[in-house]
Amino acid sequence: MFRPWMNYFCIMLLFNATLLAQEKRAIAFDDLMAVQRLSDPQISPDGQWVAYTVTKVDKAANKSNSDVFLVSIDGKTIRQLTNSPKADSQPRWSPDGKTLAFISSRDGASQIYLISINGGEASKLTSISTGANGPPIWSKHGKWLLFSSNVFSDCADDACNKSKSAAQENSKVKGRVYDRLLYRHWDAWWDGTRSHVFLANANDGTFRDVTPGDFDSPPIALGGAPDYAISPDGKEICFVKNTDQVVATSTNNDLFVVPAAGGAETCLTTSNKGNDSNPLYSPDGKYIAYVMMPRAGFEADRQEVVLYDRASRTAKSLTANLDRSAGGILWAPTGDRLYFIADDEGRSSIYTVSIRGSDAKKLTDKTFNSALQVSPDGKTLVCLRQAINRPNELWAMGSDGKNARQLTHTNEALLAQLEMNTVDEFWSDGPGGVNVHSLMVKPPKFDPTKKYPMIFLVHGGPQSAWDDLFHFRWNAQMFAAPGYVVIMPNPRGSTGYGQKFTDEISGDWGGKVYEDLMGAYEYALKNYGFIDASRTAAAGASYGGYMMFWMMGHTDKFKCIVAHDGVFNAQSMYGSTEELWFTNWEFGGPYWEKPESFMKWSPSNFVKNWKTPLLVVHGQNDLRVDLSEGLQAFTAAQLKGIPSKFLYFPDEGHWVMKPLNSELWYKTLLEWVGQWTKIESMP
Repeated sequence: MFRPWMNYFCIMLLFNATLLAQEKRAIAFDDLMAVQRLSDPQISPDGQWVAYTVTKVDKAANKSNSDVFLVSIDGKTIRQLTNSPKADSQPRWSPDGKTLAFISSRDGASQIYLISINGGEASKLTSISTGANGPPIWSKHGKWLLFSSNVFSDCADDACNKSKSAAQENSKVKGRVYDRLLYRHWDAWWDGTRSHVFLANANDGTFRDVTPGDFDSPPIALGGAPDYAISPDGKEICFVKNTDQVVATSTNNDLFVVPAAGGAETCLTTSNKGNDSNPLYSPDGKYIAYVMMPRAGFEADRQEVVLYDRASRTAKSLTANLDRSAGGILWAPTGDRLYFIADDEGRSSIYTVSIRGSDAKKLTDKTFNSALQVSPDGKTLVCLRQAINRPNELWAMGSDGKNARQLTHTNEALLAQLEMNTVDEFWSDGPGGVNVHSLMVKPPKFDPTKKYPMIFLVHGGPQSAWDDLFHFRWNAQMFAAPGYVVIMPNPRGSTGYGQKFTDEISGDWGGKVYEDLMGAYEYALKNYGFIDASRTAAAGASYGGYMMFWMMGHTDKFKCIVAHDGVFNAQSMYGSTEELWFTNWEFGGPYWEKPESFMKWSPSNFVKNWKTPLLVVHGQNDLRVDLSEGLQAFTAAQLKGIPSKFLYFPDEGHWVMKPLNSELWYKTLLEWVGQWTKIESMP
């Protein structure tokens, strides 16, 4: 019998649920900074625990810090294992499952620390003067740990490295002389050191360099971290390095092996002039799996999973017939198959392939997965999973990808307060009958009967993609929050749609890809009546910044444009960037050999057509796209009398990383777009 008090109870529940729904709000910058960021899951040898890293941002202190956590495989128990004011990260289980090795900077330079999973104080294992970089890789018998460190190649011991580092730091003369390329990378100038692999004794922390010489091994570019591994019997170490004379024009990373006890090294991949990386020994030690890019000089070639037979010294591709680029490979415990991750139409899917090859199978669909791990019994997969309205959390599923369950709910309380819409998607027509995929995020409290301004985002790379993920630097929810419909197209050049689609941007930067983008733009206006065609803005970074400058000269459809770290002058970009293989491939060679290509696709040649209000953003330490690119564009806009602003970061590189700088970035961008689309800027 239904009692009156139960009726009242049900009514109150409905009322409270409605009230809670009404109280949800749009995401604000402080919410974005409050999101705890999970990374690097590692399953214990007994399969009962997952170690992982949680990073928290302290906006007021303008920094972040990370600690190591444990979650039981059923998700019922969570423990914080470290609690240091300095970063603890990259945990790795000892073979007996009793200890975690991790990298910490709690005592100055980063070192390997060991901690019992039962808790207690961590103990420092290594004391290398140049610092230990991770992850720390255990040998199967637990006697050794591999790590990397940046050392002076002419030093035979740590005392020499310590002396040279101190002399360099204390010298009042800061000038340096360079006589080769690559002398700077991303945001750092070469300081004379090389990345080397070290072998540490797990008992006393003594260590030795196993990759001496004037090379970076592991490489600083195009690597498949960690790019070093130790054989199951502990007798051999495999690592990656590039020995070409001019590394700045070469993608030819190769796999090498060297006896763990010391001796001559051997190159395993001499026949391939493209990028080889990410070596992993099979559980029985018979094979080394790795990923390969076949084409020399192309950093965005399709990565194939390759199996190297150590006995026959032969290699074969396992995924030559799969039109997806593999990464994050790992062995099944049985050694008869591998798992990997691949970009897949705006998501990141989990695949598996047997050692026979040519039988790759997709295990997940319409989800964005990363950092894949497999349990020791081979029955459970663990990964990070996120979506455009949900940051990373740990998930577990069967080895077939089914019966997925969420293990952690780290950000659940925060997310319960926020209204963030899931992604919508559509396909539009591009030149040649190609279908172009776009993602769309609607604003909070969306009403289809109303009209909303649009922000049209173009991704960087250009061989990259907008995905259904919770981005911290270009967060779709932050752009949607003030009341925008956010459109994120994946035009020619994007990954996850087949290698031919990716290839078709090279040598054609402002061609079919521009038509793809404008086709997606027009499709959105035609098919979604809630978008106000008179109030649209465009923004992008890196290649997306290039496309903003290109659009400035080729369309007046946008009320305003935002270009972050974009290429303005193709010729000056060539002389000021560091990874020259990229521009050589994309433009067909140096500008003195292919002047017509640089002239054709340089936005600087179309400034005469510029009319649209422009915000330029650039960082002083951006060595990929030099600051001068942004300065040239801002100068052009100012001299033409175009409403324009320049947001300059003296302490940032290609990305805006510091919390307070990020706050200024979002505030400035949204205020600029709001000024021209007549909407309030930042929640």
